[in-house]
Amino acid sequence: MSNEKTTMNLTNIKLQDVIDIDFLQKFQDDFATAIGLASVTVDTNGIPVTNPSRYTRFCNYVHSTKIGDNRCAESHRKGGEEAARLGKPVTYECHAGLIDFAAPIMLEGQLIGTILGGQVLENFQNEDKYKQIASEINVDEAAFVSAAKEIRLMSNEEILAAAEVLYFVANSMAKNWYHQRKLADATDTLNESLNQIAATMEQLAASAQEVNNSQKMLNAEINNVNTMSEQISEVLDFIKEIADETRMLGLNAAIEAARAGTAGLGFGVVAEEIRKLSSESKQTVAKIRSFVDKIQASIKNTVKIGDTTISATEEQSAAVQEMTASIEEISSLSESLNELAHSK
Repeated sequence: MSNEKTTMNLTNIKLQDVIDIDFLQKFQDDFATAIGLASVTVDTNGIPVTNPSRYTRFCNYVHSTKIGDNRCAESHRKGGEEAARLGKPVTYECHAGLIDFAAPIMLEGQLIGTILGGQVLENFQNEDKYKQIASEINVDEAAFVSAAKEIRLMSNEEILAAAEVLYFVANSMAKNWYHQRKLADATDTLNESLNQIAATMEQLAASAQEVNNSQKMLNAEINNVNTMSEQISEVLDFIKEIADETRMLGLNAAIEAARAGTAGLGFGVVAEEIRKLSSESKQTVAKIRSFVDKIQASIKNTVKIGDTTISATEEQSAAVQEMTASIEEISSLSESLNELAHSK
């Protein structure tokens, strides 16, 4: 994995993926009971992911008709959008005159859900207003007014403070999941990278050993060539001796041909050719010996370089083994970290 920062696509993240809904439900219920505020948590489409907590009789009347339910949904939508835009809890007056709040649940600036609640009043308004609303949403006016009188009175500051608590808890849960998920992704990538590095190091170590073995075999072959060149030198010495003897034979033949006079002319020509052959053979031997000397010098340099290569590959192999051991230690630590990151 490179040092590239771990990123995560939040586009398809659902609230249920991020927060333990059962825990959120219990916390929401207990909080609603303790504070006296109704609440419900919805996803980005406004669909509830928890059951409503401490809904008032007043709001149950509102939700009992399609008109009232639609008006509530529109109020919640507007409140949720404002909270998402500001990135913090907001309070607002719903269509029925109650004070509600919206607390956004965010990840990296992206909305993944909203806690909606409230259903309280700062002060009770005149009955005519509630009768008018009851008439508009088609519910019993007297019962609706009676339910309105049961609504708890709270200041806007108290409502906002309560919303802040829900906001803090829900967003802390979301961030904790997000950081754990990023840690898990990072350790997964680290494990994968370490495994790849370890495999590469093993291949490198094997290659270094193979190079080492090949170099030893090459050195053995070079030694064979060196032995053969020494044998060639021995053959050249033998050829030189033959050339020297041939030269002496040609010289003696020339002397005898001169003594024979006219009868030895033909033999003299042969003797001259023998001397030339002997001379040329000696020159050829000298050239071959020069080449052999160069070959032997080159072989000595090659063997020297080969010995250096063997030493380097042995050091490389040892270094690779040490590095592999270190990687194994890091990999073990990464696995422990990975288990911790994936634990719940």
